[in-house]
Amino acid sequence: MKGYFYLLNTLKTEIETIPLVNTVTQGSLDDVDNYKQSVFPLVHLIVNNITPNGNAITFNLSIIAMDIVDISKEETTDKFLGNDNELDVLNTQLTVLMRIYESLRRGDLFEGYCQLSGSATIEPFTERFENYLAGMTMTVNIVMPNQMSIC
Repeated sequence: MKGYFYLLNTLKTEIETIPLVNTVTQGSLDDVDNYKQSVFPLVHLIVNNITPNGNAITFNLSIIAMDIVDISKEETTDKFLGNDNELDVLNTQLTVLMRIYESLRRGDLFEGYCQLSGSATIEPFTERFENYLAGMTMTVNIVMPNQMSIC
């Protein structure tokens, strides 16, 4: 049966092909950035819930793309840009999530039976976790065939 492990492993394999990502992890929100040897940028996968529906299974996932924000020691001269690379980090992590989205919608993941159901929502975050991480969280529903027999 293609299920939980298949989905996570397929997503991990696809995400590892994105040059803007160095590490892929999975688990609860508490597991994000717990590994002191994580190499950023990082994508973290969280399975929120699973809904069986006849011949299909729908997985609701949060895909979190993040990187460390570098703060300059120089005085802030541009109030819009600030003295860090937060906007660059947010832009780059949105690019990562859009690549995953398009792969689910019509790319390799779609052809591998991990298909987007409905639309996705993407929410930015800043100053989260210990290392002043910033990034984006995408929440999606992914539908896969339910190959479980009743026997």
